Amino acid sequence: MRPTPVSHKPTLRTEERSRVAILLTTYNGEKYLREQLDSISRQTHRNWKLYVSDDGSTDATLDILAQFQAKHGADRVRLLHGPRKGFAQNFLSLVRNPSIQADYFAFCDQDDVWFENKLERSLVRLQALGECVPAVYCSRTRLVDEKGRIIGYSPRFKRAPSFRNALVQSLAGANTMLLNQPARALLARIPATAPVVSHDWLCYLVVSGSSGEVIYDAKPSLDYRQHGGNLIGSNSSWRDRLVRIRRMFSGTFRQWNQDNLFTLRQCADSLDERSRQTIVLFERARQASLLRRFCLLRKAGVYRQTALGTVGLILAASIGRL
Repeated sequence: MRPTPVSHKPTLRTEERSRVAILLTTYNGEKYLREQLDSISRQTHRNWKLYVSDDGSTDATLDILAQFQAKHGADRVRLLHGPRKGFAQNFLSLVRNPSIQADYFAFCDQDDVWFENKLERSLVRLQALGECVPAVYCSRTRLVDEKGRIIGYSPRFKRAPSFRNALVQSLAGANTMLLNQPARALLARIPATAPVVSHDWLCYLVVSGSSGEVIYDAKPSLDYRQHGGNLIGSNSSWRDRLVRIRRMFSGTFRQWNQDNLFTLRQCADSLDERSRQTIVLFERARQASLLRRFCLLRKAGVYRQTALGTVGLILAASIGRL
């Protein structure tokens, strides 16, 4: 049985009162869902409500959710029907749902296991920033296999979060993220028709680009299960990183950038002036000749978190795959 970090009593009275909406999406998740729900039940921060958007499960997922709802009450566990347009749009359907009201909003995957103090830790960090500025907390993850055995950790990033990084890289998984109300409001404004590569990357882009605060915690907050059903990998092994570099060369990375830039244009009025200027320079670089391209990229100041990622970015720029 894997160890769980020792929890501590909440350090802030305001943290105890904060309402947290946990946004869980499910799809045929019967194999691991109970363990994730149990970890939610054990949270040291007790003032939470769970909102589940199911995207058409045909296994026992709905039965498991109904049992959890019966245990905790329909006022605390609400079950909804997803849009059936993929995991990112399923999460965003919860973000856009006006009936979901809270002080903070936590993304939740169906097959992870939260550390008992996950909500408490992230709340304390966000509340230190105040309530007016858009802010998101995210962290590293501890990696476990299908049986829950520890197999490693996600990469530890050392460079500061920023919009210049967000343009070319997602910082952390949405399963670690906690958003405050202003950050949720920014995401909710994204049109349902806008292309979304991933909701975690979108959150990083929009919050950092709107003069918001992004807190990256190098200490893991959950167990991220690695198995054949994962839609997005951990990016922790050399194989994972090489796969992502190959995507740069294949044109996938260029298409992701194209989709992100299109979506950012839909919320341009929310972005600060510096971020808008960075976008202009980045877009010009993508269309410029080789020498001009590198000059514009340097002026834009975009960067990735690791040396290997930087090499991949340079190579992608060299062959016009930005």
